[in-house]
Order: sequence, then C-alpha cells, then structure tokens
Amino acid sequence: MTPADFSFLQSFLKARSGLDLAADKQYLIDSRLNPVVRKRQLGDLANLVRMLKAGGDKALEAVVVEAMTTNESFFFRDKTPFDQFREKIVPSLTQSRASSRKLRIWCAAASTGQEPYSLAMIIKEMSGTLANWRTEIVGTDLSGEVLEKARAGLYSQFEVQRGLPVQMLVKYFEQQGEMWQLSPAIRAMVQYKTFNLLDSFSGMGQFDVIFCRNVLIYFDAPTKRDVLARMARQLAPDGFLVLGAAETVVGLTTDFAPMEGGRGVYLPTGNGVAAQPQLKAVNAAGVTNSAIAPGMPGASAAPAKPAASNVLPMTPARIRT
Repeated sequence: MTPADFSFLQSFLKARSGLDLAADKQYLIDSRLNPVVRKRQLGDLANLVRMLKAGGDKALEAVVVEAMTTNESFFFRDKTPFDQFREKIVPSLTQSRASSRKLRIWCAAASTGQEPYSLAMIIKEMSGTLANWRTEIVGTDLSGEVLEKARAGLYSQFEVQRGLPVQMLVKYFEQQGEMWQLSPAIRAMVQYKTFNLLDSFSGMGQFDVIFCRNVLIYFDAPTKRDVLARMARQLAPDGFLVLGAAETVVGLTTDFAPMEGGRGVYLPTGNGVAAQPQLKAVNAAGVTNSAIAPGMPGASAAPAKPAASNVLPMTPARIRT
C-alpha cells in the first residue's frame, strides 16, 4: 500500500467513525480490509481505495468502516466494572430513584451484545431489589452486522466460555447444537440501535448509567473531549459513566471526575461542582477535602468550596454500605 493510499484511509476512517489510525497500525488495514477485497473481488487494496475515492458506493463505505471498527467483546469483560455496577451503582440508584422506579442504561459500544446482556443478567439476578422497577438497556454500535448477532443472542462455545459464570450459562442459556441461545427474557431487556458516536446524541434521551468501554482509546484527544462533553449532557446529574480500564477522563474534561474506590467509574461534576449532596475531593497531593452542600445537615451559611479535584468518592447519599 502506498503512503498516499494509507493517508487517504486514515482520513476516511477518521471522518466516518472517529477512528484515529496511527501510522504503525497499517497491519490492521491489511488484516481487516483484505477480506473485504476478496469478498467483493476487487483485486487489491489499491483498487478498493480508488473506489472509495470515487464515491457513490455507500455499501462499500459502510463495509470498510464496519471492518475497521468491529472489536471483540465477551461476557463480564474485566469483571470489575460489573462488580461496581452490582455493588455500588445499582444500590445508589435504587435509593435515589425510589419514587420513579426507573433505570436507563446505555451501552455505547454494544458490539455483539455481551456487555449489555451481562448487565441484563445482573439486573435479573437483582430482581428482589429491582422488583416492579422499569429498566431499559439501550445498546448501540456503528456496525449493523454485529448488532444483528447481538439481537439473535446466539453464541459459540468459545464465546460463552469467556467470562460467563457457569451458573449463568445454565440459568440463562439453552444449548442448540454447538451454539448457545440466550433466553428470550434476557434478550427482551435490551434494545439495539445502529448509532455513530460522532452523530448528535439529542435523540437518545437521558440515562442513569452510560457504559462506554474500550471506545475512547481509538479516538484522538479532540474527539474524546467532544464525545465526553456530549455524554455529560445525556447523563443524569447523579448518574455514572463507566469507561474501559485503559481509558480516563483526566486531562480531557472537567465534566467528569473519577469515583474514589471505583476504578473505571466516573461521576458528573456539573462544571466542576459536584452533582451530589456531599463532595470529597482528592487533590493532586492526595489530600482529601470535604464540602457539604447548602441545605444538608451540617451545612453552614457559606459552605466551603471544594478544592480542585479529579477524584470523587461514593458518598453516603449515593451508596449504602
């Protein structure tokens, strides 16, 4: 592949998906687009690039973007975020949403469905806590092809062996030949939509929890800041943002701050002011400062302003221990 063709593909993918393809990632072009070349009998990558430059073939453009942005997923990936969801996030929201009894969750990179279905199974397991609650899980992805697999809820033996506890496999799946079919009850808990994170979020509505894991790592800094700013507007003031283990908001935005003791979980700050009754901040020196909001027990007429912070804890108002 010529440098000019690679540069074109970099610009093409950045404009349509936000993917920031580094110069040392040319091997991804070869491994992911050569199958497209063979399937469509285009001859070689140079011819594929010529067709993309000519424009007009929207189907080819979509196939190329999907091939380059499809990433692996598996049930309960990295485990910790799902433990945080079960042990801290849901208990906090059931307390603050006790009157409405509604919970909305957005999985912003649903891929083949393992992440949203993992959350759905956790919610099902917490049926005692969430009895008579209306829960909605929205799974979005740029690729319509992977979402079709997600909707089907049909997984191979290899896929169910990656992270899925045996008891949940037995409880929520039925074996069909060499495949495993997820139960209709769990599948019905998730709605899937084809969606590009570069597009407007205005039609998505407000969410209590947003899972956007292992997505930002593929974006450049300006795109990360843009996506985070728009997610802040879609997240409830006392909601939760969950990112991947290799991702952070630090140095990108003040709309979110890391939750103390919650690796990968971030809380909205409300432009630097905590959107929760009590704020504790850990500053760069590791010193914890506290401020109690007006109207709360113990508040003074002129409560102290929280020190500059990039870490927010779960507080008594947000989580019961």
